[in-house]
Amino acid sequence: MFQIISDGGCDFRTEEAQRHKVDVVPFYISFDHENYLKEGVDITKEAYFKRLVAEKGLFPKTSQPSPQDYIDVFTPHLEAGEDLLVLTISSKLSGSYSSATLAAGMLKEEYPDRTILLLDSLNASVGQGLILREIIKMRDAGLSLQETAALAEQVRNTTRLYCTLDTLEYLKRGGRVGPTTALVGGILGLSPILQVVDGEVSQLDNVRGRKRALKLIEEAMVEALKDETERISLSIGHILSEADAVAFKASTEAALGVEIENPLTEVGVTIGSHAGPGGLVFAYCKKYDAL
Repeated sequence: MFQIISDGGCDFRTEEAQRHKVDVVPFYISFDHENYLKEGVDITKEAYFKRLVAEKGLFPKTSQPSPQDYIDVFTPHLEAGEDLLVLTISSKLSGSYSSATLAAGMLKEEYPDRTILLLDSLNASVGQGLILREIIKMRDAGLSLQETAALAEQVRNTTRLYCTLDTLEYLKRGGRVGPTTALVGGILGLSPILQVVDGEVSQLDNVRGRKRALKLIEEAMVEALKDETERISLSIGHILSEADAVAFKASTEAALGVEIENPLTEVGVTIGSHAGPGGLVFAYCKKYDAL
């Protein structure tokens, strides 16, 4: 048996992490660029996004866990004689993987008989969460650390994530699009469709209207997954838009003819700060035992 650890980029529910005995190393949020709060510890996701909506001129800063944060989580398990499998958000989106790597290196001499395996999810949010769920299933099925790490890499390579936004405002605030693009997009009612490819976020399409964007995602999912429904795991996340997420879940289930068993998830700050309230995220991966 080994201990599973993930950074907060996985957008995993706290109660779910506790139930499955997974340690989550949170990201940080700062509203004044001086005082930092741990996401999910000092401030909830919902409170963060509500403040983002209420204070239009607010430009919060997010920061990855430090090497010391990882050391603090790793050490009790190493002292207890446990090996570790550590999953992080894409290294192309955050320095969290680098922090975990530094922490593992610093602890190697002190615990030479213990193994710390690091896995870059090359994903984020509910996509990373899906990989984490498959890792949990592997551990609970009795697979070894090495077997789990190898299969988790294969699961990672099948994971796809798509996101649609309610507004371009938060991409503008983060410097991802210019003010003119955001203004024109707002006037035309454009809803960008984003995807994670090779660990990076890119724009897949830009369509008029949120309903049309969600319909396009649904149609693409049906086309890609219609012959794979028994072999895949799906997940939906949202930012202050639970009603829309529930409706999208029901529509997608009807279109695919399959129940989405994973719970709806609140998207966290790592992706949510750029997506903004109203964002919806959809991800899927192959189940480890279907590879």
